Amino acid sequence: MVRTVYVNGEYLPETEGKISIFDRGFLFADGVYEVSAVINGRLVDYTAHMERLGRSLNELRMAWPCSREQLDQMHAELIKRNGLTEGIIYMQVTRGAADRTFNFPKGDVKPTLIAFTQAMSLVSNPNAVTGIKVVTTPDLRWARRDIKTVMLLAPALGKQEAYEKGAQEAWMVEHGFVTEGTSSNAYIVKDGKVITRHLSNEILAGCTRRALMWLAKEEGVEIVERKFTVEEALAADEAFLTSASQFVMPIVEIDGHRIGGGQPGPVVRKLRELFLKEASA
Repeated sequence: MVRTVYVNGEYLPETEGKISIFDRGFLFADGVYEVSAVINGRLVDYTAHMERLGRSLNELRMAWPCSREQLDQMHAELIKRNGLTEGIIYMQVTRGAADRTFNFPKGDVKPTLIAFTQAMSLVSNPNAVTGIKVVTTPDLRWARRDIKTVMLLAPALGKQEAYEKGAQEAWMVEHGFVTEGTSSNAYIVKDGKVITRHLSNEILAGCTRRALMWLAKEEGVEIVERKFTVEEALAADEAFLTSASQFVMPIVEIDGHRIGGGQPGPVVRKLRELFLKEASA
């Protein structure tokens, strides 16, 4: 099946979706993006994703590509045209196409907006049953990780390192402390308490993280927001990650060390169940 994609106001077959070679997203990674999950044909945490998009655009002094209403319509139309019942929608906004200069282009340069769907199994992901493996890697990113930019070379290198070592994710480490995963937020569990790094410009404020924090509070699960070391992670009772495409995913091995006996623990199983119940409601 040929997917329908969205490019600057047009719905096109994926084979016909094109942007300019002068687009600043291509030349400078001068762009931001969001990934929204879809379950049963409905968007998950969509409002949070749009709020974060607005923050990212504002931090980069980048204009909205269209109205919020038009963005809502675009997401709904892509779901409809592609018959998407479960998967994700990726959208990206760049500063637009202009002659290559490092400073922001002058004049009326229109932002570039693209979006596409990817069908995938989110609810019945087999990794949620077995848990996944993680390796640690140095955090090589820039200082504004709180902005969801398309500048993803360092995370891509980390993810590739993980795959080459037989793992599914890499946790990035700075000064001995875990910052986050290459495409996820990182958590450990000790004595029933969930520990995760506090929000700052050192990590991305995950939308799934935000929803999970609220659900955990409602269910009386204590969450401590602080830095934790690799050594703490190796000694944890449980570990897990959150992301828009994996929701709440248990981790059973870090750098070859088994976590929690090598199987998903009770806290992460409970949190995943709570999230799926809320997302599917």
